[in-house]
Amino acid sequence: MTEELKTDVIVRNSLGLHARPAAMIAKLAMSASGNIWLTVGNETVDATSIIDILSLACMDGTRLTIEAESASDIDVLRQIQSLFEKGFNE
Repeated sequence: MTEELKTDVIVRNSLGLHARPAAMIAKLAMSASGNIWLTVGNETVDATSIIDILSLACMDGTRLTIEAESASDIDVLRQIQSLFEKGFNE
């Protein structure tokens, strides 16, 4: 049985997805062996790019999908998911 390689999260901090959280996501995504993607609506961006993440303009309450290209990156996906669940410790 394989784990799901994508999950939905909600931005849970009052400032939305600004530079510091974007940098935290990008740092984790860079440790993946394959690509990690963030999707809002019909826009998908590379999670290793802070600029791409910021271009999504996610406010508090925005729903995103995180997707890992490789099953070996499920831990990275879960770590990024945890950042969202903790509101990026803000």
